[in-house]
Amino acid sequence: MSESDTDDLLKEFGISGDEESSDGDGEGAAAEWAAMIEGGDDDEDGAAVDRILNQDEIDNLLGFDSGDMGIGDLSGVQALINSALVSYERLPMLEIVFDRLVRLTTTSLRNFTSDNVEVSLDSITSVRFGDYLNSIPLPAILTVIKAEEWDNFGLMTVESNLIYSMIDVLLGGRRGNNTIRVEGRPYTTIEMSLTNRMIELILDDMHKAFEPLTPVNFKIERMETNPRFAAIARPANAAILIELRIDMDDRGGKVEILLPYATIEPIREQLLQMFMGEKFGRDPIWEGHLATEIFNADTSIEAVLHEWEIPLSDMLKLEEGDTLMFERSPSDPVSLRCGDVMLTEGIMGHIGKNVSVRVTRPLNPPKVTMAVFEAMDEQGDD
Repeated sequence: MSESDTDDLLKEFGISGDEESSDGDGEGAAAEWAAMIEGGDDDEDGAAVDRILNQDEIDNLLGFDSGDMGIGDLSGVQALINSALVSYERLPMLEIVFDRLVRLTTTSLRNFTSDNVEVSLDSITSVRFGDYLNSIPLPAILTVIKAEEWDNFGLMTVESNLIYSMIDVLLGGRRGNNTIRVEGRPYTTIEMSLTNRMIELILDDMHKAFEPLTPVNFKIERMETNPRFAAIARPANAAILIELRIDMDDRGGKVEILLPYATIEPIREQLLQMFMGEKFGRDPIWEGHLATEIFNADTSIEAVLHEWEIPLSDMLKLEEGDTLMFERSPSDPVSLRCGDVMLTEGIMGHIGKNVSVRVTRPLNPPKVTMAVFEAMDEQGDD
């Protein structure tokens, strides 16, 4: 490249050739380039080239939101991390069960407190077990509950406001929320005992709520105040979190029920139903149609007089006119078969020119049950 071409190129980028020639190593050109970049940014938005993100922008990028633990509106990196979580919307029957729990608990707590109690379902979300433990506001009472028929555990958290409100109601405290709360102290024996009774009422209502689906009894395993001692699953395990709000006029609080997916796995098929009794409910129209088609079906029945084994060499020696002697008398029963299935026995006879068989005992009970067909359906789905 000639010197004139170099000068033209420098003029095109706004760099004077004199400054570059005066700087033997090109420092003047580099300084002018830096000034041009900084000046262009200042003209556009007045910000530096390397702009630092604030905390809100970082949280938005990563998808972290401490106020909402659900997976419905996650974004960014957090959405990728929680993509393996199973949304509770895939278990339609679960919401029906806990709606039923709300109605039952409202009646039970009204009888328990003799006060106007309103129970509402705040939310049902899918969470990681470790994230939930870290988000529990302390102090609180954490109750480990055991589902005996499912042979697994769940967690029920009663927050501090509800504990104090329940104590006020049961022991005749004044109405209002201006009561002085002593934070940081352990719960007394009276507070633990009354909270235990309230939890037992809720667990009994949970038993009634799940009863249309499956019989299950919930029992209190232990009560803790430290989340580290209430670990019932691995931190990364997915779980269903149900938040219930209990209001007693101008006081109340929240109860949170956490059920790991491993706990509700035994009734997953029932929870996938769209309505109560979808799979195992009786459908008289379908039953009538199936019975009609079965009655109209044709089948072949064989009457077997007698069977015995002979060598193949003797079989090949048979000729026309040979006589085979069956060790049977006319009164001996014959076997009635459908394919390879033995149905019953009968006595040979004749009606006019037709050979007949009179059934002498009831049909054999079938050896194939519905469990076999269900297993075949599952193998077909896989």
